[in-house]
Amino acid sequence: MTPNAPISAIALFIIAAASAAALTEATPVERDSRLQSQGKTWGLYPATITAPKIPRVLLVGDSILNCYRGFVIKALDGKAAVDIWLNPYCQSEKYNQVLAEVLDKGPYDVVHINVGLHGYQEGRIKEGTFGPLTHKFIEILRLKNPKTKIIWANTTPVTGKGKPGELDPAINSIILQHNQMAAKVMADMNVPVNDFYGLLVNHLDLAKGDQFHWTAPAYKILGDAAVDSILPQLALLKNDDFQPLPVQPSN
Repeated sequence: MTPNAPISAIALFIIAAASAAALTEATPVERDSRLQSQGKTWGLYPATITAPKIPRVLLVGDSILNCYRGFVIKALDGKAAVDIWLNPYCQSEKYNQVLAEVLDKGPYDVVHINVGLHGYQEGRIKEGTFGPLTHKFIEILRLKNPKTKIIWANTTPVTGKGKPGELDPAINSIILQHNQMAAKVMADMNVPVNDFYGLLVNHLDLAKGDQFHWTAPAYKILGDAAVDSILPQLALLKNDDFQPLPVQPSN
């Protein structure tokens, strides 16, 4: 290969694979058996490149995202390259540090965030830090790429143990408190909120029965809501707002 020869498709694949592997070498562990990934393991899953220049979307979330991501990817096919970052983190300095590393794989034009189920346990989020750490999370997104359109989806309800038609009085009250604190941060930072909690709280009949997860119809509701919030942001983009992506040369 000459010094100026184009990078081959195989080389591009190796580079992409190495980049993804770098982020999954220290795969986080969730010790709560009820909050496992529900599919793909925790990590960053880059989109398959299908066009030479296309907007890039990053979906950030936990096991809930793992179950609705397919609806979003399908709906945005041909409109955006959708990367998925599945993780069990909650508000912390560590989360913000890893976020900065993930964003180095961008730049992303739209980032949709749906986290929160992993932060209700006592001691996981230090008292008095939820708001400041969430504020820093959004700040990092904007520092990395000021043009990024950010959407925050609040945390879904938690149902009762053995009573999927009812809300868990203890855990769900914490979820509500966290959603309220996050809503204040988003209002202060002018970030739209996708009300995932409101979408499912009146559909507890769609709960899976394990307190935290849901059946396919519920995930379709969340996937549609994510798409409905992302598409208007994509419509605002101009060609010079997003980066060209390398594509495999045609035969």
